[in-house]
Amino acid sequence: MKSSVFISLIALLALASSFASAFDPSPLQDFCVGVNDTKLGVFVNGRFCKDPKLVEAEDFFFRIMEGNTSNPLGSQVTQVSVDRFPGLNTLGISLARIDYAPNGVNPPHIHPRATEVLTVLEGTLMVGFVASNQNDNRFFTKVLNKGEVFIFPFSMIHFQINIGRGNAVALSSLSSQNPGVITIAKAVFGSKPPVPSDILSKAFRVNKDIIALLQKQQQ
Repeated sequence: MKSSVFISLIALLALASSFASAFDPSPLQDFCVGVNDTKLGVFVNGRFCKDPKLVEAEDFFFRIMEGNTSNPLGSQVTQVSVDRFPGLNTLGISLARIDYAPNGVNPPHIHPRATEVLTVLEGTLMVGFVASNQNDNRFFTKVLNKGEVFIFPFSMIHFQINIGRGNAVALSSLSSQNPGVITIAKAVFGSKPPVPSDILSKAFRVNKDIIALLQKQQQ
């Protein structure tokens, strides 16, 4: 009886550790405003914490400015992570403002460490994500208007495009203070050094001239 309880306890601890390694660790204090000066605090979750007695309301405040959409994609993602907003440290969240010109696109990408909740603040967006091979790469898409919300599950390939006549703005909330981002086209065709063209040619079933063109466009 005792041995079975012990084995069960070990299994639960192993399961708990696997979950803990997959997500941001839970904080063990009210807050840990990140600082770079080692004299001002203690080291927690990869950063030094500001002395709680010195923390003030401004540490939890941030203003996100409008992004410049004058670029080939017609969009601008303004990421707000712990590097820019130290008050997020150890809280397991981050955010981004996304500005879109008409027909602007936030191209297919993934966040390897986070689920994303997208809220449309202005305009009309078409959004979507593609499920994994396990779910036959099903494509889920929806048109969103002001005030509407859509979820992109953990590490799924997803995108947004402005299909309205005017500019659009969205707020992205992410379930990690360091969610990461991998833009698919840039990663595949713009890697340094480049992925060998014969591999990409076979993978995409096109000739090497097309691969070379796509690689050139990502430079």
